Amino acid sequence: MPGYGLILTLTGGLSVALLLGYLTRRIGLSPIVGYLIAGLVVGPYTPGFVADAGIAEQLAEVGVILLMFGVGLQFHVDELLAVRRVALPGALAASGVAAVLGMLLARAFGWEWAGAVVFGLALGVASTVVLVRVLSDNNHLHTPFGHVAVGWLVVEDMFTVVALVVLPALFGRTTSDSPLWLVLGWTALKVAALVAFAALVGARVIPMLLDHIARTRSRELFTLAVLVIALSIAVGSAAAFSVSMALGAFLAGMIVGQSEYSQRAASDALPMRDAFAVLFFVSVGMVLEPGALLETPALLVGALAIVLVAKPLMALALMWTMRYPLGVALPVAVALSQIGEFSFMLSDVGRELGILSPAAANALVATSIVSIVLNPLMYRAAVSAPNWLSARNPNLLKRLQRSTQVPPDLHAQRHPARSASSGHRAVIVGYGPTGRTVTRLLRENGIQPTIVDMNIEAVRELRSQEVDAIYGDATRPDTLEGAGVATAGSLILTSAGMAHSEEVIRTARKLNPGIRILARAVYLRDLEGLHGAGADTVYAGEGEVALAFIEDILDRLGATPEQIDRERERAHRELFSK
Repeated sequence: MPGYGLILTLTGGLSVALLLGYLTRRIGLSPIVGYLIAGLVVGPYTPGFVADAGIAEQLAEVGVILLMFGVGLQFHVDELLAVRRVALPGALAASGVAAVLGMLLARAFGWEWAGAVVFGLALGVASTVVLVRVLSDNNHLHTPFGHVAVGWLVVEDMFTVVALVVLPALFGRTTSDSPLWLVLGWTALKVAALVAFAALVGARVIPMLLDHIARTRSRELFTLAVLVIALSIAVGSAAAFSVSMALGAFLAGMIVGQSEYSQRAASDALPMRDAFAVLFFVSVGMVLEPGALLETPALLVGALAIVLVAKPLMALALMWTMRYPLGVALPVAVALSQIGEFSFMLSDVGRELGILSPAAANALVATSIVSIVLNPLMYRAAVSAPNWLSARNPNLLKRLQRSTQVPPDLHAQRHPARSASSGHRAVIVGYGPTGRTVTRLLRENGIQPTIVDMNIEAVRELRSQEVDAIYGDATRPDTLEGAGVATAGSLILTSAGMAHSEEVIRTARKLNPGIRILARAVYLRDLEGLHGAGADTVYAGEGEVALAFIEDILDRLGATPEQIDRERERAHRELFSK
């Protein structure tokens, strides 16, 4: 049957990944560990079902493109600038030390310099997916050490993008090729041309295209448009400029990320990235040969020592020297003591160029699995270490602290209106007639509104009036997070009959248990579900019309204001009782 191998590989790979990802998540580990082990299970080195490696690698290419698009989409220059004093030298120094040690380790096993360079670079870059997950799981994403870690990772991401471009130029040549300086210069020119094209043409054409798609109000078309943009620019970069597809995807993500569509692109399109990223990790796990690890256990031990000990110690020493407190320096250093998707991308490039041996790929996968397993445990220990030390030896802690310097609050810098310290703030979903009236009332009473709406023209109008507004779908958790629900005092759902209102309420309640939620419904029968989801107050149009009728009829019959109020109260209890 045509396509049977594709369907079988997809079904088998994703099914095993789902099972093992669920199990690893249940025991407190990152699902990435499950995905990598799933690749081992469906790979050629274990008995039973064997997925088609060629198909898996092709699907993984899409995963790489979408991963790099996501990195570009979530890339914020202000995150880097806010912590540049420590992130720039720290990331370069720590990654550089890890890379050099990795090269020396590889050379000790008799590898050629080309393979040793790729191996060392792969050991020097941490995983974005793992780091963000660890910070989020501990509610530390918007803490001082969370901000430093994210800014640090931005530098490592850029480091990886440059490596992905330079490696083919360095090692993809034959002896009859041009001199190295000429090849590198030509590569730099092509990259500069691609960046200029993206900045001058893409920055104008892509928002214009998304404008037309957004006006259709079709979620499917918008998601498809983002996917086409990511894939076409990635493929076009390779075809027209002869550079890495990963670089093209990264630039595409940056362009969309700088537009007013960034929040919706993140919430609508990135779930696709996650699905293909699973296939990427599965394909990586398929190259793991457990038996080969037993032949060179010292290689694995050395790689783990570099990732888990040498790199974090270098990061800790540098931050301590720069007078960052132990409570910031230690968690940041430990959070970066793992490797993941970027290391695998570098490994794939090395294998495509024929300079990285199967033993190196084996060691990288095994190092990733072990480091991802240990990283959350090490991180929690690092966070609690200052308190532990304070209880046992406060004088030593005082000497180690050196300073109370902490980085600025990046969230407050990027979205001043959404910071926790800006007073009471309300998130309003929907900017129809009801939303407009509520927004005006809030502003007149000194309450800062953040409006979430799917009408791009309404969002632009609000922003022109210096009102905080987000273009996105409130049914997506990422949109609610971007709107700052976690720090808001109120959430007001002004659209009657909005699809998945109950899920929106549950998500908001999870992000902010103390938030006051007001919702609007069409029918009285919807009240129970919305209250059950966590809404504090629900207004149903059906009930409000009934109350208006009662007031009008009683007024016509000559009832006194007291009688009207009494009847309204009784009717309200009958209509809106839970």
